[in-house]
Formats: sequence, C-alpha cells, structure tokens
Amino acid sequence: MSNSARLFAVFASSAALICAAHAQDYVGRKELKRADLTGTNMEVIVSISETKPGDTLPRHFHNGEEAFYALDDAIIELPDGKQTTVKAGSANITVRDVPHGGVKVVGDKPLKLLTVHVVDKGKPLYDTPK
Repeated sequence: MSNSARLFAVFASSAALICAAHAQDYVGRKELKRADLTGTNMEVIVSISETKPGDTLPRHFHNGEEAFYALDDAIIELPDGKQTTVKAGSANITVRDVPHGGVKVVGDKPLKLLTVHVVDKGKPLYDTPK
C-alpha cells in the first residue's frame, strides 16, 4: 500500500474523528444543516469540525456513511506514533460501522474538516466500538 493510500486509510479511519466517547457530540463540531434523506429512514448532516493541536480523536463508528474534506493542512500522529500531514483538499469516505479514530492532532494548526454524514435517523451520530 502506498504512503498516500495508507494515509487516506488511517485518516478516513480518523475522520470526524470528531467525537467524544459514548455517543456524545464533539464540542469542536458545528452542525450546519440537517435534513431527511428523501424516501429513506436516514438523514444527512453537514458539519464543520475543528480539532485543536494536542487533542486526540477517540475511536468511534457511525450508523451510516461519513464523507470528509480537509479545509486546511494539519499534522496528525497515527496510533503507531508516526506523524503525517493531512493536506487541504484531501477527501475520503468512511463506510458504515467501521471503527476509526485514535489519532492525535499535533503541530501548531487545528484539523479542520467539512463532514457529511448520511446516517440512520434516530440513532446517535457517533457510537463507541465494543
């Protein structure tokens, strides 16, 4: 696997990422819009998330899909201790029920993401893996 593919896999596993444990919302997330997905029992949630340097993004999963777009460059530390740069303009999709997270934002810039979740209506946006 190439370094960029590995970065995307780990970062996607970390994206929005932006949560607090046990299905609580993340204080750094600002919800912009929420609406029902036509013809389904799902909803679409658009947010901006900002994780400050020094903060760790806990492991979590979503009851649906999560897409993200990095708004600015940021440096993250992977669970194995390696550091990598998340480039502005990078994007990916994390699929339903896949645990991700466990990265720390390092350096002097926050990690800023535009996230779009398409999730089951009535279920928590974030959930903690067992």
